Amino acid sequence: MKSEHLKESAQELLRRAKVEVAPATFYLIGLRHEDWARLLENPELSPRSNAIFMLLKDEHEVTLLLDETDWLTMRHMVRDARVEGGFRLLTFSIELNWNVVGFLAHVTRILADAQISTGALSAFSRDHLLIKQENLGTALRVLGKHVAELC
Repeated sequence: MKSEHLKESAQELLRRAKVEVAPATFYLIGLRHEDWARLLENPELSPRSNAIFMLLKDEHEVTLLLDETDWLTMRHMVRDARVEGGFRLLTFSIELNWNVVGFLAHVTRILADAQISTGALSAFSRDHLLIKQENLGTALRVLGKHVAELC
């Protein structure tokens, strides 16, 4: 039997997944490289070690995902940052191997059909979505039909 037949489909994986909603409100912050360098000089402005956060630095910008507490701590140092707030973080609590094809495509299609915009984030073994607070109830209602549990 070919290995493709042994793989679970994105739909089957989603049916086994639990969707966890982080209690915090999150912000996406786009920084210039020089603003990021200035933040690094002051360790007191770093995200708290017990908080959820994400960092992506590429050749164009530095992007931070921070909860409201950490954003309020550092915002005075990065007044020129581009900021989008009011997000809730949904985590699909199922470990995904790197051979899984189409999981996020399947999930975001379900939400797109309900006119819900998403921001996708992938960690090493789990996928996450950013959903605006005002769309959270609808997103959970729509996803609830496709997952094992909403937490």
